[in-house]
Amino acid sequence: MNFDELNLNTPLLNALNDLGYTRATNIQEKAFSVVMSGCDVVGIAQTGTGKTFAYLLPCIRQWKYSKDKVPQILILVPTRELVVQVLEEIKKLCKYNSFTAVGVYGGTNINTQKAEVMQGADAIVATPGRLIDMSLKGVLKLKAIKKLVIDEVDEMLDLGFRAQLKLILDLLPLKRQNIMFSATMTEDVEALIHDFFNQPAKIEAAPTGTPLANILQTAYEVPNFYTKVNLLRFLLRDEAMSKVLVFTATKKLADDVFEQLEGNFAGQTGIIHSNKSQNHRFETVRQFHAGAYKVLIATDIVARGIDISEVTHVINFDLPEVPENYIHRIGRTGRADKKGIAIAFITPKDAEGRDRIETLMNYQIPVIELPEELEISTELTRDEMPKVYQPNLELKAPRKVPTGAAFHEKIDKNKKVNGPKITRADKMREKYGKPKTRGQKPKRKR
Repeated sequence: MNFDELNLNTPLLNALNDLGYTRATNIQEKAFSVVMSGCDVVGIAQTGTGKTFAYLLPCIRQWKYSKDKVPQILILVPTRELVVQVLEEIKKLCKYNSFTAVGVYGGTNINTQKAEVMQGADAIVATPGRLIDMSLKGVLKLKAIKKLVIDEVDEMLDLGFRAQLKLILDLLPLKRQNIMFSATMTEDVEALIHDFFNQPAKIEAAPTGTPLANILQTAYEVPNFYTKVNLLRFLLRDEAMSKVLVFTATKKLADDVFEQLEGNFAGQTGIIHSNKSQNHRFETVRQFHAGAYKVLIATDIVARGIDISEVTHVINFDLPEVPENYIHRIGRTGRADKKGIAIAFITPKDAEGRDRIETLMNYQIPVIELPEELEISTELTRDEMPKVYQPNLELKAPRKVPTGAAFHEKIDKNKKVNGPKITRADKMREKYGKPKTRGQKPKRKR
């Protein structure tokens, strides 16, 4: 469906035309009329399906100008990067109207955000923790919120925001529209819907676990870390790999891979994970987005929190522990009807994780042969070295043999006998048969 077939006003249509968007995606088409109806909505959509516009378009379309500039729309997201992304999308859509939005998130000066909130805004885009801080301090008023949007709710619950979400829901007006978007429908998500949503309408762009049609998936079977590094260096020589996302399992592995690539691709490689400062993360993503970096090494924070367009390749240097995260990772490529390529490096210890991913997708990832010129390393990292297990031997204490006393008997005079106290006079009487005196001097006559 074309956007001009939806009930959009002229400012929104002009903004979409400037962006070059003419056709709505599947989730945008399904969500628009349902959100406009005012009922509670639960949307299931994979990464890269255009769900940000799916809730922004109807929310902004129904927004009514207010002189008070109190927030009417609250959008909750799990990460500060996603706050910035949503604010950028709002700015694009509101080029021709006066709709304003303010971002509220941790890791930055709260006083600056307080000043922006005090100036007024039509929408607040926030992470849960900082939103609660500002609400309880009376800086942010939530009494006029008409629409609540919770984006990436499954990720938010995974990050431990359950208690904060419930507190925020209790702080909001009872009369409101709840809109939730999630990539997966977990038990925790269903419990939240049961407790706070009123007979929500459910829309779904693609079933959870469906492999994305625009993405060519392949896999290499490799023995160890350093062979993975050699293979990554080999693949990155291809000029077609112009914007590559490399996912690792941990922050330490991300640092290790970055160090290994720096020698061959100095100045072309960026790294981002939660240990990096906020300014570093924003700047690295900006450089990658602008094309200054050819490679971005990341943990799963990027898969769910940052919108990066025109990624040509996604490389799973390590398979994720959660099968659904594989879908989120590869969904960073093949977007906006463009083709993408996803490559997985699979070691023998990944066999079980690979089976879970393929079962979820109901799709077997094709394995291709390693290049003949690839150097197969025999060097192992400390984690890859075989563990030496020593038997737990119980050492029995020697049997005790009873022995005699370790001292000689005291002689009689050294034996201590407790009894009545004997005075010196008694001792003298016993020795001499009569009291023994020292002799008293006779008294002088006066």
